[in-house]
Amino acid sequence: MISEFHQLSEKIGQLAELTHALRRENAELRLRVTGLQSENEELKQRIGEAHQRVAALLEKFPALPEAVSQEVSQKSSQDQELT
Repeated sequence: MISEFHQLSEKIGQLAELTHALRRENAELRLRVTGLQSENEELKQRIGEAHQRVAALLEKFPALPEAVSQEVSQKSSQDQELT
């Protein structure tokens, strides 16, 4: 009977340790998610800025023939769908 209580006590201790370890891991993962979300937003902003710079450069080029212009527009639309 005493050994059963001792075993139960050990299992409860192990469960408590596991619970603490999982809580620490969860807190670390939450911090990591927050950091990655922030990095993701920064990268989205940088991509948007790069897109604007490229668009501004393209506007400086002379007018393209209609067929080429349509290809560029389609390609640009496809690129935006990917982001």
